[in-house]
Formats: sequence, structure tokens, C-alpha cells
Amino acid sequence: MKRDQILPGRRAVLRFTACLGAATVLRGVGTDPAQTPGRFPSGSAPPAAGPQASTPVKSSAYRLQPMTANAPPSFRPARPPVRRRPFLRMPGLGRAMVLTFDDGPDPRYTPDILRTLRRYDVRAMFFVCGEMAVDNGDLLREMAADGHVVGNHTWSHPLIPSLSRARIRDQLGGTSEVIEKTLGAAPTWYRAPYGAWNRASFQIGAELGMEPLGWTVDTLDWKEPGTGTIIRRVRGGAGPGVVVLSHDAGGNRGQSVVALRTYLPELLDAGYRITVPSSAPRGMPRA
Repeated sequence: MKRDQILPGRRAVLRFTACLGAATVLRGVGTDPAQTPGRFPSGSAPPAAGPQASTPVKSSAYRLQPMTANAPPSFRPARPPVRRRPFLRMPGLGRAMVLTFDDGPDPRYTPDILRTLRRYDVRAMFFVCGEMAVDNGDLLREMAADGHVVGNHTWSHPLIPSLSRARIRDQLGGTSEVIEKTLGAAPTWYRAPYGAWNRASFQIGAELGMEPLGWTVDTLDWKEPGTGTIIRRVRGGAGPGVVVLSHDAGGNRGQSVVALRTYLPELLDAGYRITVPSSAPRGMPRA
């Protein structure tokens, strides 16, 4: 009888020890440094100058659920596959193009862009920075009400590969939190500032339920090259599935506002649909 009583107690001790070891491993995984691929995607190296913000972002525990593997299915966050590179165009949309605007919202320029899009009844994507979005919730709500997609462009526009995993999570998580609190739904797309991605950003973006979107045509409007130059770049790069990068904040965006009024009706007259993706297209590689 004594032997039978001793064995269950020993098994309980072993189970406790195993659980303690697993918890230690989980803590170690959370402190891994960010991993950066050998190079940025073609054409996406950070520019020498451009819109940057240095406002620190507060630490965020947004959707940080380390034990989700053991959570009931209804509480597990849905997440896309972890990508190895961002989408650069949107195949499968037919003769359609996607217009995107980064760095906002800015009450000086975003309202004019929204009015032009509304005039032609088209939808676009706005990749917002948390430090801009937190004080301009009315513009976020206007975007959503008009059917535009509101995406995540980090909190303060940093160079992602220079950050630790914890800081990347703060940058993306803090902005997703602001968007979800304002609109009632978390963003499903994100874009790295300067197009500078790394493995950690893809992993953390997926954990937060977001897909990475780059671009096909860069208008370089942040350099203020002139309205005519911006228009010519959009005209020259137009094509099925093309994603156009412009900005509605981060500097003087008057040229971007005026250029949109010209090239948008031209694209529509040329037979292009200006639309937004409802989900990620198939065929992208997973990590």
C-alpha cells in the first residue's frame, strides 16, 4: 500500500518540474533580439532624408497573450501566415490599382485627399502613424466611414531593423491599439517605414493579425518634386495590381493633394478601378 501511495506523489512532482522548465523556456524566447535579413527588398533601402518622428512610444501589452496555445479557440487571435517579404502589388484584382497614403492623418492635408476620393467614389488605403492617429480620431472615423482601409505604419516612423523585438512590438502594438479603440476593429495591414522590413517585424505583425504591404510605384512626393512630376510617375507606373505610394503627412503635402485631383480621374478614364484589397492574395511565400 505504501508503494502505491508514493508513486502518485512522485508523478505530481515530476509534472510540476516539467511545467516550471517550460515556463523558463517561454521567458527566454520573449527576450530574443530582433533578426534582420541580409538586405532590404530591392529598391526599399531607407532614403537619406524624409519624414521621421522621434516621439517615444510607451510600452504596450496590446494583445500580448503568451499562453494562447492553451486558450479556448474562441479566445485565440486570428493571424495570417508569417511572410518572408511584403506584398508589392495586388494580383487577382483584374484591371485595378491601389492608392495608398502614409504618415497621417494630418488635418492640413488628409481632409482634401478624402474629399477627392469621395468625389470619384473610390477607396484607398491609409497607413497611419500612432502619434498622428491618437489626436485625430475624427479623421480615422471619416476614413472608415468612407470605406477606406486604415493600416498600421508604426507609432513614430522609426527604422524598424534598428529596433529590438520589444520596441517593434511597442511601435506596431501601440498603433493597432489606437486604431482598434477608435474604429472598433484592429488593422489587418501594416507597412514598415522606408520599406525597411526584417524577420522580427514580419513575425510580430503576424502575431497582431496583420499582413505586410509594400508598393509598386513610389511617387517620392515627400521630396516635393513638383505636382507634374508626381503625376507623371503615377501615369508611367500604372498597371493592373499596381500599388501606388503617396503621403498625406510628414511635411508639406500640398503637391500630393493637387496631383491626386489630376491623376485619379485620368486613371478612371483609362479603365482602371481604384480599389482596396479585402484580404491578402494567394501565392505569397511563408516563412
